[in-house]
Amino acid sequence: MRNTAKITTAVLAAGALTLGLTACGADDKDSASSDTSGPLVVAASPVPHAEILTYVKENLAKKAGLDLEVKEFTDYVTPNTATEDGSVGANYFQNQPYLDDFNKKNGTHIVPVVTVHLEPLGLYSHKVKKADDLKSGATIAVPNDTVNEARALKLLAANGIITLKDGVGNEATPSDITENPRKLKFKELEAAQTPRSLDDVDAAVINGNYAIESDLKPAEDALVLESAKDNPYGNFLAVKEGNEDDPRVKKLAKLLTSPEVEKFIQDKYAGSVIASF
Repeated sequence: MRNTAKITTAVLAAGALTLGLTACGADDKDSASSDTSGPLVVAASPVPHAEILTYVKENLAKKAGLDLEVKEFTDYVTPNTATEDGSVGANYFQNQPYLDDFNKKNGTHIVPVVTVHLEPLGLYSHKVKKADDLKSGATIAVPNDTVNEARALKLLAANGIITLKDGVGNEATPSDITENPRKLKFKELEAAQTPRSLDDVDAAVINGNYAIESDLKPAEDALVLESAKDNPYGNFLAVKEGNEDDPRVKKLAKLLTSPEVEKFIQDKYAGSVIASF
């Protein structure tokens, strides 16, 4: 049985306010999180991050002398705020462009430790079998956070569906589209909601973890899929700045990039998640 803690929607909402509400108690929490004698608590998205961590916990951690606890979060905000305020010791769910944007906007101090895997972003549909079959005026759901929306638009541009302004970066929005021959419309949704929109839109760009959670197989079901080559969106273990040398974090980083974990990723996800080490 997986030893994880499910986080309710109410807790997620409260967690997003953590930075503003707990500033006065931050020193106490930081002090508690700096106690390396207890378990290392890691915040993670359920799939594949928590699954990978649970494999480590059940198969590798004890031999390495690591007491590991996994907490599952279904959003992309609370894992960082909880890491910042010391509620958890580390997190595993995000990529560098997303973290850079999050730190800038929220004044947080989260840093990467080691990159573990890539989840290719994909375009999915319940209504068409090929991207070329999208009709004029079709509606495409895209994630509404800054980095993943830009990533979604760049995926569409890389496959000739739209054209973006030259040099557009990780803050691209639909206003940066210069050519849209199908006159596509874009519906911006919280990333976790994109798979649920598939019956209501013509297609949706979905993050790999949410695709897998929804029983989609990126390597088979995506109409178009990100290439793994030179991809900057690898997901990593992260901590609050200053905690990189925590011996528990170092142990976990080594285990997450072990041959055993590489084989687990290959066997379980069959190309829908790709080891990046």
